Amino acid sequence: MLLVHPITELIRYIPVLLATLIAGARSDSPVWSLGVVGVIITFALTRWFTTTYRITPDNLELRTGLFQRKRLSVPRTRVRSVDVEADLLHRVLGLAVLSIGTGQQAERKDRFRLDSLDARLVPALRTTLLEHTQIGSEPAAGQQVTESGEHHTVVLGKSATPAPEARPPVEIAHWQPDWVRYAPLSLTGFAIIAPILGLAFQYGFAKVIVNSDAVQGLEDGGAQAIALAIAALLVFLVLFVSLTACARYLATYYGLRVIDDGSTLHIRHGLFTTRQITLDLARLRGVTVNEPLLLRLAGAAELETIMTGTKSRQKILPQAPRTAIDRTVAHLLDSGADLDAPSPAAPPPVTAALLPHGPAAQRRRFTRAFSPLALIAVALIAASLAGVDIPAWPWVLLAVAAVLAAALAWDRYRGLGHAVIPAAHGNPTWLITRSGSLDRDRDCLEGPGIIGWTVKQSWFQRRAGLATITAATAAGKKRYHVIDIPFEQAWPLIEAVTPGQLGTR
Repeated sequence: MLLVHPITELIRYIPVLLATLIAGARSDSPVWSLGVVGVIITFALTRWFTTTYRITPDNLELRTGLFQRKRLSVPRTRVRSVDVEADLLHRVLGLAVLSIGTGQQAERKDRFRLDSLDARLVPALRTTLLEHTQIGSEPAAGQQVTESGEHHTVVLGKSATPAPEARPPVEIAHWQPDWVRYAPLSLTGFAIIAPILGLAFQYGFAKVIVNSDAVQGLEDGGAQAIALAIAALLVFLVLFVSLTACARYLATYYGLRVIDDGSTLHIRHGLFTTRQITLDLARLRGVTVNEPLLLRLAGAAELETIMTGTKSRQKILPQAPRTAIDRTVAHLLDSGADLDAPSPAAPPPVTAALLPHGPAAQRRRFTRAFSPLALIAVALIAASLAGVDIPAWPWVLLAVAAVLAAALAWDRYRGLGHAVIPAAHGNPTWLITRSGSLDRDRDCLEGPGIIGWTVKQSWFQRRAGLATITAATAAGKKRYHVIDIPFEQAWPLIEAVTPGQLGTR
């Protein structure tokens, strides 16, 4: 800690150091910069003297602070996950950072986090913190049914959840080098580079380019040269962004392994900064298969868990082939899945066919896609009738947008669907719901994990005879929607997923 904290604090306060360095250079007094460095290092060193932690049979306790002492106490039964991280500096010194997840949204300063812990203590400490996962239960709740107009809410009881049976650790997924080819398809690189480009253009980068001799020469060469230059710039940008995404993918997920030991799920990955996540399987309520458009076209997807006590989107597998995703889902949702078989049999939630939502839902997709374009067309026609000279290019753009809108509406309808898988062979009832196009999610949520229902109808949905059902749960995104289902199917679906819990309406 005496070495790690001064270095990390100096890196954290680089903007302050640069400001003091510039101010000292202008005033011919560099002592200011050295003084600021000394204050930061001194403050960082005091953390070693003021940080202590203790593990009692009932609680975890952490005391920090120099001028304002703070004591954080967490019941051991509230520990939901253990996250171990180590960057290059920590790994060289044999240290690690251990964070504890309790299922509560806490500010950064209020999180239970042990920085620069001896890495040799981590395995035993992680086992100790998750001992209670061998006995999993949740208190039962009451049942309440309310109805108001077109907004119906059902609150269900939650039965006790038995702990999973202990079994030898099984590797259910591991990273493959050829998965890197899927990294650019998630548009992560564009998300990284876009703020940088925006900041550069905000500070006059575009003006510098336009006024440069190279651009002036291109203008003299005509429109063809300018078009070639723009095409070359776009190709360079795509290549650069793709390489950035691949580099980030490698640095983050290199060596990924997912191991199931029957009671917990261990996830380890990272090239420079290694990260180990341990999750309590007793809190598992399902999975989400995320299928963005480009990944879907390439036959790939991402996998996230639906768990109580963790962040809303806990990723298990990054961009990976759909076969690897299905194989991992098969194990998580069916403990009897044979992973050693050449073609493991997938449980119904993995490949179950979804029920379409009918013509009314299809019309709603197309109506919502074409309504803005129709308004623009009416405005253009009105302007033309008023004597305004409308060039041809707005009509061309409108026609292209109409084709894209039709394709988007059709794909959104194709992605819309749901299914209910009855309980069988020791597996619970599953609710499968899917929606979206550019960013499509297939959610597999177990029936016992649902604690309430909401049936909603907007004015337009009432006219079309549709409704949106929301399944409430304490896990994952908290709300999972079955969008634009025929209204007459809403209550039978609820009864099928949670039999006998609907009550009398």
